[in-house]
Amino acid sequence: MSFSREDVRFLIEHCDQIAAAAGEIELTKKSAIADHKKLHGLFGDHTRAVMELIQARRTLAPKIGEETSSHWLADSDSAQQATPHAVAQIRAERIARAGASFVHDVTCSIGTEAHAMTESGMDYLGTDVDYTRLLMTQHNLRVRVPQSFRASGTAWVAQADALSPVTTPASCPGPHIRACSGSGPGRVIVADPARRADGRRITDPAKLIPPLPDLLDAYPGAALAIKCAPGIDYSDWHGLVSVVSVDGGVKEACLYTPDFADHHREAVVIRDGFTETVTDDGGTVDVDKPKSFIIDPDGAIVRAGLVQQWGARHGLTMLDPHIAYLSGDALPDGYSGFPFIEQVPLKKLRPALQAHGAGALEILVRGVDVNPDQLRTKLKLKGSRPMAVVIARVGDSATAFICGARVR
Repeated sequence: MSFSREDVRFLIEHCDQIAAAAGEIELTKKSAIADHKKLHGLFGDHTRAVMELIQARRTLAPKIGEETSSHWLADSDSAQQATPHAVAQIRAERIARAGASFVHDVTCSIGTEAHAMTESGMDYLGTDVDYTRLLMTQHNLRVRVPQSFRASGTAWVAQADALSPVTTPASCPGPHIRACSGSGPGRVIVADPARRADGRRITDPAKLIPPLPDLLDAYPGAALAIKCAPGIDYSDWHGLVSVVSVDGGVKEACLYTPDFADHHREAVVIRDGFTETVTDDGGTVDVDKPKSFIIDPDGAIVRAGLVQQWGARHGLTMLDPHIAYLSGDALPDGYSGFPFIEQVPLKKLRPALQAHGAGALEILVRGVDVNPDQLRTKLKLKGSRPMAVVIARVGDSATAFICGARVR
């Protein structure tokens, strides 16, 4: 649901009370009636909005942190599309390195880019056509995000259509219009078009909301960073495509104009304790028989088409030149893999697994028409040993690589 202006003002006024009440409800299908009754006793006619906010905050928590999300305002849709703070930081650092001093976020929604941009020393203007989103953004800008937050830029919000520019390359908002200094692009336009319609993911850039071609036409010659779903066709994009994952989940493909990098493809892997960036100017790898471990590359690396470059960096080989599984004598730091045991034709998988006493089984498949859940049922394993099987098309044959359980 979307909030009315009255809803947002009520939520702001009762923000701390709602945060306290959130710990007293479960928000499950089973608890729905009891939850509604409890909240109605506290918030009356605004109960529906309060329940929506609590659910949205739970969606936001993994993205911006539990403590911060407990004080932010968001509805379900904005929480679903909100950018994780770790991803926003990567973008802000890139934009700042390019020499930008001012970021205009033309689809700011609830403001998840703002803190990272101002922390990186840039001024920030967030605009959106939805006035209730702007009310939420104003509130959210006053909430500190990470413990290390040190804002050095200034942030404003205003109502505007993303396709009707309200800034120019040489202007910044605020009490006085001033030139954006620096040797870089000065003003950078950030956009996050809606990627879903009627509950379905949009994969055609021309059908994003607003459409990608329309955004490009609205800001000719501007330095742009446009967030898109990782599954879109970006083959015709002439700038940088940066595919980003967090803890193994691919979050976005950000399209940057050539102002920001000399390379054209990169994968940014953000995991607990480290960040790795892989670009398309790396090397290639050989195809060889399996070594000590079989490794499934991070989804960002696969989506960016940089499996060989990543493999070359870590001294790995490929099982097949067309399939994104790698092998090596050691696991790259920060990644998981499977201790290799033996390779068998797919049709001989069941007796081979039975011989190893396999029980619980993790199944990975690429290049072969196999449904892991259906295969697991069909195998009817009765052993007790946790194992894994990697199924891939090697040459013209469907091959199963039997492995021990995943290790990190």
